[in-house]
Order: sequence, then structure tokens, then C-alpha cells
Amino acid sequence: MKWRWAAGLLTVPCLIALALAGWVYAASESHLRSFGRPAAFTQPIPTDAAAISRGDHLVRTRGCRGCHADDLGGQVMWGMAVAPGLAALARSESPAVLEAAIRHGIGRDGRALYSMPAYNFVRMRDADLADIIAYLRTMPVVRKKLPHPSLPFAIRREIARGRDAAIPAYLDRVPPLRRANDPDSRMARGEYTAMTTCNECHGFGLRADTPWEEDTAPDLIIVAGYPEADFRRLMREGVAIGDRELEMMSGVARSRFAYFTENEVSDLYVFLRDMSARVIADGSGGATPAAAGASH
Repeated sequence: MKWRWAAGLLTVPCLIALALAGWVYAASESHLRSFGRPAAFTQPIPTDAAAISRGDHLVRTRGCRGCHADDLGGQVMWGMAVAPGLAALARSESPAVLEAAIRHGIGRDGRALYSMPAYNFVRMRDADLADIIAYLRTMPVVRKKLPHPSLPFAIRREIARGRDAAIPAYLDRVPPLRRANDPDSRMARGEYTAMTTCNECHGFGLRADTPWEEDTAPDLIIVAGYPEADFRRLMREGVAIGDRELEMMSGVARSRFAYFTENEVSDLYVFLRDMSARVIADGSGGATPAAAGASH
């Protein structure tokens, strides 16, 4: 009888743990499935050489290879995020499914994606996205044995508690393109490049304004302190003022931004300098984090 009584007591914490785990899974799944699917992407996918070349350029400069591997065959990131093979997906999935994942962070099954940085692509033009898909369709498919993607319990727990969220929850914090109709076309082009490249690390609005404070790169008003020659060196060689190597930027510049055209670097510099001057002039020089407490 003593052993039965002790065993009965042991089942109580087990039942509580099981109930807690069940709640965490149910609450996190409810969040992941709470986002509606976007309207179907209907942009025609081109097949001409110019579009495919443009897609190649966009894939390289927007960092697709950084997560999905240089051969675009996919890899495991941070020990838990599975970045699938893009060349294979471009052939097996419809453009609508691909666009929903890339620009909206919604997976094939309708569940929100946790790690896909859709905030970096939500302002991307339809034609550019179509060119990316066109290029991916021409790449050889590399087959790799990747694990089935799953969210660690610790992340699910934070989502269930409302302290973290999947990517679609943040997309409305990405500001619209404000310079698209600027009389100075360099501003429009520079803003577009910045808002489909730099905001992956430097914040939704380029002002270190993401909820992931430990991962956010500096507010880009720092460009106010960069003469154009130094900015170009940073973008081309990954070397900052003072011949400094930067923990993230140096490698990213060499693998991505070194492939920007001269005009793209010029346009980006013109836009960021103008943005910096405007921020400094109106006295809003401090960063404006979009939220606190979340971690991705």
C-alpha cells in the first residue's frame, strides 16, 4: 500500500507537466494558425535571360544563400531552423505558395513561419519576386537529408505566453516605401534597396527598431558619419572606418553587398545620408525599438 500511495503522488506532478505541455502546444499552434493566407500571387514568371539574370542578382544580394546554403540546397540554421532547398521548392511549389512564404511568412500548410525573415521582402516588387522564382527554377536541384522542421518547446512556451511570435505578427511594423515617387529617382531606388536588404538586420524601419534587441544591428543614421568613399569600402570590402572588422557586417558585405552595382551603392548612400540628415534635423536621433521582450 505504501508503494501504491507513493506512486500515486508521483503521478500528480507528471499530470501537471503533461497538462502544461499540452497547453503550450495548443496555444502556440493556435498562434501559428491565426494568420490568414495572402491573396494569391498572380504575377507571370518570366523565362527570358534578362529576368533570370536579375533574379540571380537579387538572390545573391538579398541573402537567400546566407540561410539556404550557397548551393541553395538548404541547411539547418542555429541548430533548429531548417532552411529548405530553394531550387527544389521552385519546381515543386506554385508561385503563390513561394510568395506567401517569402513576403508573408506563411508556409505551404497555412501555418506561420517562425524564422523566415519576410519583413525583409514584404516591400519587394512583384516583378522582382517573379524574377527570383524564375532564377531558382534554373538552378540545379541539390538533394540533402534535412530534418523535419519543428519548433523547440522553449520557443513554443514563449509564444504561448505571448512573449514571442511568428514572423507574420511583425510585418505590419515594416513602414511603407515613402520615397517611391520622389522626384530624385536615386531616393526611390536607394530606399527600395535599403528596405529589401538592410532592414533584415538594421530594423524594420532601418532605425534598430525590431523587438529582437540582442540581434539588431545599429541604427543606420550612423551613415551620417561615413564619407562616400568609406561607405563604398564598407559595402565592397567589409572594412569599416578605422580599418575595423565588424562582427556581422564584414562577412555580409563580402558575401552579398560586394555584388551590388556601382549605381546601387550610390543610390543606397544617397538615401541613407538623406534619411540620417532628416532624423538629425528633427531631433529624433535615438533608435525606436518596435517592441521589447521578444526573442527570435
